[in-house]
Amino acid sequence: MTLQTEEVTLPKALHADFHVFHSCQYVFRPSRARKSQREPVDDVDSWGESIEKLLSCKAGQMAFQDFLKSEYSEENILFWLACEEYKKVKSEPEMISMANQIYTEFVQTEAPRQVNIDSGTRTNITNNISEPTLSSFDTAQKMIFSLMARDCYPRFLKSDIYQCIQQKHGKS
Repeated sequence: MTLQTEEVTLPKALHADFHVFHSCQYVFRPSRARKSQREPVDDVDSWGESIEKLLSCKAGQMAFQDFLKSEYSEENILFWLACEEYKKVKSEPEMISMANQIYTEFVQTEAPRQVNIDSGTRTNITNNISEPTLSSFDTAQKMIFSLMARDCYPRFLKSDIYQCIQQKHGKS
């Protein structure tokens, strides 16, 4: 797949940082659904209003994920997004399969992308994973959302990643 990009002017200090440069470019990636289209970035200004508005936009999710990746905490948004997809599952076999994938990837002790949840919540999920429900991960997802909202989101708004995108696509 070839990425389509557009020239972006960055502060001199950022030219050597591929991750930040790449993050400013992400909005020009073709969407996964239709490779010929680009992610919309019309609502960049709304990202600063709330984390809910940021996460309601696919391009906002991508920018926030790039930021969290730069802070070595990408597992938070990946877990949150996985939980959002999990809530949409219709069939029981699919729910069981997806619940086990989320558990293995994010929740179990020593998981590759283990999220920071309290031991009681982790134990509760572990004890009930054999019979998952659509609400199995709700408590953990709320914890991770809260962590992102109070800790990561304010730093994101001050980050070079957000500032670069806002400068390029924002109205203010």
